Amino acid sequence: MIFFVAFISAALLSFIFTFGVKKVALRFSIIDLPSEKRKIHTKPTPLLGGVGIFLSFASVVLLVTFFTDDLLGGYLLPKHILGILFASTVLIVGGILDDKYSLRPRYQFLFPLVSAIIVIVSGIGISYISNPFGTAFDLETIKVHLFTINSLPYFFVLLADLFTILWLLGMTYTTKILDGLDGLVSGLTVIAGVVLFFLSMKEQIMQPETALLSLILAGSFFGFLFWNFYPAKIFLGEGGSTFAGFMIGTLSIISGGKLATALLIMSIPIIDLTFVLIERIWKKQSPVKTADTKHLHFRLKALGLSTRSIVLIIYSVSAILGVIALTFEGKTKIILFALFGVLIFCSLIFIARKTKKVA
Repeated sequence: MIFFVAFISAALLSFIFTFGVKKVALRFSIIDLPSEKRKIHTKPTPLLGGVGIFLSFASVVLLVTFFTDDLLGGYLLPKHILGILFASTVLIVGGILDDKYSLRPRYQFLFPLVSAIIVIVSGIGISYISNPFGTAFDLETIKVHLFTINSLPYFFVLLADLFTILWLLGMTYTTKILDGLDGLVSGLTVIAGVVLFFLSMKEQIMQPETALLSLILAGSFFGFLFWNFYPAKIFLGEGGSTFAGFMIGTLSIISGGKLATALLIMSIPIIDLTFVLIERIWKKQSPVKTADTKHLHFRLKALGLSTRSIVLIIYSVSAILGVIALTFEGKTKIILFALFGVLIFCSLIFIARKTKKVA
């Protein structure tokens, strides 16, 4: 019952908060103008959507924490919840500043980096990487004790901490860059949250606390999706697009380090990003150049597909990959990920050639 109530509450609050945030964004002229070639929308659209999502997520998390025993007492500790909320607040504040003042990339980068460090300090991290073909890779070989608080020791674990930062930054920037079509990132986050919910409830994992947190995230983005699906009345903005990937990355760590599951769900945007980076390097362009129209959703748009069709296609493929992630384990999951990776990469090459002919 708590799962259903949490999801519905998060969705309703997100819907309501987004209505208010939309008014605030319009009042202070925090809007996205269709002034660039890559902009698909045709009229000024409010930003700051991530604020409404975060307010919903944080509200439900705090209510469940204070009035029930369903979120704490098991795998999750109070410091984990505080770390996630504090780190998310940093992301949202950075997003508000960027939406309003269009910060330079080096300043934008500081907020996800600080958020990743906060999560690590709260005790969330990747201690090892599973190897279905042999012995797991231990990331805690280099460990330095820093201090102890309330009998809890805190360590700096070189490899584990660095890998966790890279993982969280990678997931954060994946959804940030993917946010180019109405409802795309929001819907994928709902799918990811639901998949992580079922994953956390599997018998061999059984983390109802993590499952509940995943469903609250999914509900928060689901409520926002009513405003964000094509034609969008409000956009995620910097805070929302980074919050999505950051939380998917964090929850995949908490749910038993299921990084392969997150990779499967997000394989389309991850492989698309990799493809674009390779293409830029091949053409001797800067791999970190500002946004362009080389990403998959823009290429599909150039082929004549509608925004709604593109989004629904990516939803469908991601949902299928999510089911695969829930169904298969170990070597099979890795092999399937590799096969789908090759298939998606080849599809991108085909689409890239087709769009050249269209152009």
